Amino acid sequence: MTDASQTERHRQGLATRRSVLGDAHVDRAEAAKTAFDEPFQSLITEAAWGHVWSRPEWTKRERSMVTIALLAALGHDEEVAMHVRATANTGATPEDLREAMLHVAIYAGVPAANHAIKIIKKVLDEMNATQSHGGKA
Repeated sequence: MTDASQTERHRQGLATRRSVLGDAHVDRAEAAKTAFDEPFQSLITEAAWGHVWSRPEWTKRERSMVTIALLAALGHDEEVAMHVRATANTGATPEDLREAMLHVAIYAGVPAANHAIKIIKKVLDEMNATQSHGGKA
């Protein structure tokens, strides 16, 4: 998709995606994009990031907690890890994630929450290690 053909929703989605996931993540995803997955990338940029994540009714922190809970409930491990890393940008705290996992345990099942908690702990440990080394893991 060329800059001239991008919709306003796509531009907003890309900006929101960058603010949540970070420039490095989005740059890697954009660099890896091919003709095969470009329609999918455009769809998620416009729909998920441009429409849903850009809405003003919830904060990025609130959307982050709900997103992680839903991904955990559905067993989408890589996406859980990605969105836990994004909490550095959304403001969702480890305590927020703990509370979200309690909801997952009750409403989606203990095994789903237990598995997601392992992923969350690992990612938070990695993030803390990176922070304590001045951004270098």
